[in-house]
Amino acid sequence: MSKDGINSKDFLIGTLIGGIIGATTALFLAPKSGKELRDDLGSQASALKDKTDRMTADAKEKGSQYVSIAKDKTSNITQLVADQSGQIMNKVKDLKDRSKSTLTEKAEETRSEMQDTAQSIKNEAEEAAETAGQANR
Repeated sequence: MSKDGINSKDFLIGTLIGGIIGATTALFLAPKSGKELRDDLGSQASALKDKTDRMTADAKEKGSQYVSIAKDKTSNITQLVADQSGQIMNKVKDLKDRSKSTLTEKAEETRSEMQDTAQSIKNEAEEAAETAGQANR
């Protein structure tokens, strides 16, 4: 659509109708015999049919080109979305694996600290029992 609000289809239809009206008016206003006028109308109709056929063929060809371009762009966009989705999934999996690894490490550290603390308490309890046994003697 152009700035003036007229699209190409409307312009072509207007041009075609204007051409038909102009040609018909010229033929009727020209001083010719009936046979000459009929021959001229026939040739104008034939020329108009040929021009319409060419325009139809051109429109079909352009339409096919546009369909092909749209398919290519759709395919490219689809591939791009699929690639980006794959990258996002890989990042999510990586983050999940990292957090799982971090949790496992923290759990191992906590278990080790608890064992150390338990061992320290046991040692202090044994020392306290030994000290209490010496004090009782």
